[in-house]
Amino acid sequence: MRMDRVGFCFLDRPSVAKQIALVQKIEQLGYEAAWVTETRLAREAFSVLGAFAAVTSRIKLCTGIVNSWNRNPALMAMTAATLDEIAPGRVICGLGAYWDPLAWKQGIERRKPVSQMREYLIALRRLLNLEEFTFEGEFVQLRDISLDLGHGMAREPRPVKLYIGPTGPIMTQLSGEIADGALLNGLLSVEYTRGLVENLGIGAARAGGSMDDYDRPQLINISMSDDPEQALESTRYLITKYLGQQPHIGKAAGVEPELLQRINETMGGWPARPGGVEDATKLVSDDIVNALTISGNVSHIKDRVQEWMDAGISYPVLLPLSDNYDEMAAKLAPGEW
Repeated sequence: MRMDRVGFCFLDRPSVAKQIALVQKIEQLGYEAAWVTETRLAREAFSVLGAFAAVTSRIKLCTGIVNSWNRNPALMAMTAATLDEIAPGRVICGLGAYWDPLAWKQGIERRKPVSQMREYLIALRRLLNLEEFTFEGEFVQLRDISLDLGHGMAREPRPVKLYIGPTGPIMTQLSGEIADGALLNGLLSVEYTRGLVENLGIGAARAGGSMDDYDRPQLINISMSDDPEQALESTRYLITKYLGQQPHIGKAAGVEPELLQRINETMGGWPARPGGVEDATKLVSDDIVNALTISGNVSHIKDRVQEWMDAGISYPVLLPLSDNYDEMAAKLAPGEW
């Protein structure tokens, strides 16, 4: 098996200082892209990517994912253009539809997320193209507006790629239709991923394109250890949190609604009660963990990643769940497959 493109994703761990050291290492090792998440209310992505830009020169710098609800398109365009000024031509802005109850807790009323994403991405692209325009949509209102750039900057469109991070089939079709690419969600089975790729193709065909030049990396959650049980337990904790707090992930993963409800109640909701996640892990079987993630040694991880590649993704974006980051980065680098 040959893997020319591999990405690396930073969740809410390790520390930012360690992430900065790691991004320099993965650039030297030939990784395609560094993706930074905004998960829960842990860290903001663009600040971290700005730090990455200052210490790298080649690797792509990507949000994986930021939501389209708490930054209006003008602010998002200005932020992405600023990052592009620091790291010219290396920026991918990955957008997502957010999730409840986290959005609700911030006073955000999520409704018609597919319609909102269509308006948002179209307006964002026009801003990055430096158009002057008015947009009066149901969700996006921009009036006689054009993106300014820093003093002395050439007035040229900013080449920021716009991706969507879809989970449901309709949002996935929209991604294929209007985005430059899609970062497919993690914690999704191989079978579900295959369906997402098909839906990307439906969207691309709707826009008169094809999947040949459509980028579709996917987050692959991994825990690496020569002790299979240790790797499995490192993974089970995170899966439990996601299944209990983000119901759209559980639904896409095919977990029974009754079990999802039990996990949520045992955890104590969001945020979880002290010890709640640990108690809820007892409800998450090995079969669920292994269907949605990869836990094991290097050889096992490489073999399992190929299953998602065979489902039609462009390349894996490795999201570490165990804390041996340097070892994973070295042993799973593109030249090591």
